[in-house]
Amino acid sequence: MTNPILSDWNTPFEIAPFANISDDDFAPALEQAMQAHDAEIEAIAANPDAPTFANTIEALEAAGEQMDKTLSVFFTVAGADSNPKREELQRAFSPKLAAHYSRISSNKPLFQRVADLWDRRDELGLTDEQARVLMLSHRGFVRAGAALTGDDDTRIQEIKARLASLGTSFTQNLLADERDWFMELSEDDLQGLPDFVVDTARAAGQEKGADGPVVTLSRSLIVPFLQFSPRRDLREMAYRAWTARGANGGQTDNREIATEILALREERAKLLGYDSFADYKLETEMARTPDRVRDLLMQVWEPAKVRAYADADLLTQMMQEDGINGPLEAWDWRYYAEKRRKAEHDLDEAALKPYLQLDRMIEASFACANRLFGLEFVRLDVPLYHPDCRAWEVTRNGQHIAVFIGDYFARGSKRSGAWCSAMRGQAKFPKVQAPVVINVCNFAKGDPALLSYDDARTLFHEFGHALHQMLSNVTYESISGTSVARDFVELPSQLYEHWLEVPEVLAEFATHAETGEPMPQAMLEKVLKAANFDQGFQTVEYVASALVDLAFHDGAAPTDPMGKQAEVLADIGMPSAIGMRHATPHFAHVFAGDGYSSGYYSYMWSEVMDADAFAAFEEAAGAFDPERAKALEDHILSTGGSREAEELYLAFRGRLPGVEALLKGRGLIAA
Repeated sequence: MTNPILSDWNTPFEIAPFANISDDDFAPALEQAMQAHDAEIEAIAANPDAPTFANTIEALEAAGEQMDKTLSVFFTVAGADSNPKREELQRAFSPKLAAHYSRISSNKPLFQRVADLWDRRDELGLTDEQARVLMLSHRGFVRAGAALTGDDDTRIQEIKARLASLGTSFTQNLLADERDWFMELSEDDLQGLPDFVVDTARAAGQEKGADGPVVTLSRSLIVPFLQFSPRRDLREMAYRAWTARGANGGQTDNREIATEILALREERAKLLGYDSFADYKLETEMARTPDRVRDLLMQVWEPAKVRAYADADLLTQMMQEDGINGPLEAWDWRYYAEKRRKAEHDLDEAALKPYLQLDRMIEASFACANRLFGLEFVRLDVPLYHPDCRAWEVTRNGQHIAVFIGDYFARGSKRSGAWCSAMRGQAKFPKVQAPVVINVCNFAKGDPALLSYDDARTLFHEFGHALHQMLSNVTYESISGTSVARDFVELPSQLYEHWLEVPEVLAEFATHAETGEPMPQAMLEKVLKAANFDQGFQTVEYVASALVDLAFHDGAAPTDPMGKQAEVLADIGMPSAIGMRHATPHFAHVFAGDGYSSGYYSYMWSEVMDADAFAAFEEAAGAFDPERAKALEDHILSTGGSREAEELYLAFRGRLPGVEALLKGRGLIAA
């Protein structure tokens, strides 16, 4: 029988036929797909005809369709709905995939064809987009080690295979720690918690098979518990478990894995001729060098630290008024910050949350996309990989643009965090294909599901990534959508967050779950006024993580990453009552793969641009200015990686921004 993964997908818009796919299909599909891809690559490399753009670069673009189908389905379910079988497959696939792609990147005849084209690039009559794809292809081969020979060539293939396995182990250890820990709560332990937290804890208890409510390590539950529980002892237990993920000893401990990953990355960079992994990694980013990254982070760090220390003094005073002596601890901050927010802004998250219904916030994100870009969304009734998922067809002027899938609720089988990925990217070659884009979040389930303001911001953030994928309009999939510099990829997502804060958006879509009434004007004003509340804390926890990431990779790899982390935090004067957003043993951005390694700063780099980019709308006719929206689509959202990121931003804005807009946007300096 034909493997359903590799067969023709006779489904609406060729969405993967999840209902027909079993876990037993993945391994044979991957084997067949790799064999087919190997044969395609060998045919390109052994082509007796002289290299041309068509028979080499476009042939590479067209190759690997079976791989794309297999991996898009597998990694979607492995991340969002894992099980022991899928975890076992992921461990088995990692070294196989690393070896497979290493065979391609180390294929000397293939590289010679690409290098020949690169040397003759000015004679080929290429379009700008073709020239860009050729440059990226050649650079990708060189950076993967294609120019290495002998022992160096062998060693870099070994390093890549080992890194792939270690990244998988890191991810699965983290998922195991998050899945296995929970703290049971008695009815007395629920005192002081808002109804939405109690409801979430009871639902979590049912999922875990407990006798009553529980606190889990899902951010959508543990953060509100830390915000609202008056029980300091329980907050401490929960916080310590949350921050100990990946550092509990035993088989799921990630500390030795992190050490080995850092050593292998340094060795890889040096084999390729770079002084450090940070030099290697940042070469292709907007920032270019570690010094430029550090300069940006420190410009933000100093005012954020000043604000955080001032806030810590106020929170300590509040704690002492409750009769608690001693220092403010990390498990105290969110609780007293929430009390302070309620006192200073008269804003109670428990009162706010009924106005932030998940379904209404989805509608809001769609409505903004409609006003800005003319997109329309119609629900699809199609089988997906989990009952929680939902799908929409995206059209414009009656023309099919994309399929958008939303998977919003937390569950034990889903890794933490939120992300966007394209199960199929936009392309016009070798055939026209519209994207299938998915947003995965970890919101607490409810009837109706209610979001915190931070949750709502996350929803808009991930949908900004989705727009980058859906509005892509390039020829080659390798440069479509979010295939851009890492420190540019967060610009569309962080920029889209601003539309959540547009008063008319909240006025229309922030309606009460029970009464249907719009958010009162007074509450709306408080929400917007409090948008920058606790920015000292939020900025410090983020920038500290980014500085530690940079320190890990800029210079010799530390033999004791935990010691290096402590050294960096001491050097920058980290407030003791604030923890890193991601400590080393659970820093999946950095250790689950190479994506954000030496690149966690990217969110801040992009925020410098997003603050400036939204100011462009405000300087025009407002948040929905049609000319600015068209410029955003034309120069950023539709262009993918077809040009350098700096060039794209200059085309949109006419200049590059400074850090002042970011600091003002976060309320860290006077507006």
